[in-house]
Amino acid sequence: MRALPRAFALMKRRGSDAGRVRSEQTTGILLLCAAVLCFTLMDASAKQLTQTYSPLQVVWARFIGNIAIVALILRGGLPRMARSRQPRLQFFRALTQLASVLLFFTSLQFIGLAEATAIMDLNPVLITLGAALFLGERIGIRRILGILAAMIGAMIIIRPGAGVFEPGALLPLVGAFTYASGALLTRMVRSDSAATSVLWSAIIGGILTSLVVPFVWQPIQAQHLWAFLSLAFFGTISQWFLIRAFACAEAGVLAPFGYSGLIWAGLWGWLFFGQLPDRWTILGAAIIVGAGLYVWWRETRTAQDTA
Repeated sequence: MRALPRAFALMKRRGSDAGRVRSEQTTGILLLCAAVLCFTLMDASAKQLTQTYSPLQVVWARFIGNIAIVALILRGGLPRMARSRQPRLQFFRALTQLASVLLFFTSLQFIGLAEATAIMDLNPVLITLGAALFLGERIGIRRILGILAAMIGAMIIIRPGAGVFEPGALLPLVGAFTYASGALLTRMVRSDSAATSVLWSAIIGGILTSLVVPFVWQPIQAQHLWAFLSLAFFGTISQWFLIRAFACAEAGVLAPFGYSGLIWAGLWGWLFFGQLPDRWTILGAAIIVGAGLYVWWRETRTAQDTA
């Protein structure tokens, strides 16, 4: 009889742990969706600017804007927030982010926003595989099926051989690898605060781009100031959302939801640049979103069954 209270206590503790995990996963998913929305708004601003300015200058403005915003928010706490428990990982994480942004912004000069986003959004597959190989996270059959379905949706949008795969399309493809590497490093440095990670990315990116931007500099026109400000704002807040998302949930759980950016990219391409997504883009996007929702639903059910 004495074993009964201990058994009930154990069951209660397990239920509490399962509920906490489920809550953290849901929070991480919502944060990632917010990050993706802000990223696509940043990308739309970048596409507008790269029609006039060098992509390197646009990237420089993005990181300098990040530094200014973070410094304004942190003020006197800036030196303290700049201290990292894992400076080497933070440095390499900042390099991967810089590479991803530069590759993607450059590609916007050659291909549409929706197409570039579709190619870049192959990175969730790489994140999931990398999480299993390097972080020891579990990949169940349902996650694999969800990722494969999302991949099929992305291929429907890209349609190899239909004109999208020009040399410029290779830039976001490489960017998908650097982005995935950065996402995994974000998971590894989650002992640092989100503000610390954002600050490191901004400072490293700002310093490195400042060394070369004088060679491509063009005077900023007054009518483009709003786009530069939008670039800095959405670039900063999207990074904060992304870092918090990977601190709350496993990379494999979050990966399918990164594909939601395809929907936003298609919408902004239509509203801002007159590039209306065709039926294949809409079909592929529907498959991608459906796959992400299915994986999330299965993860929720699994957590409930073990509670």
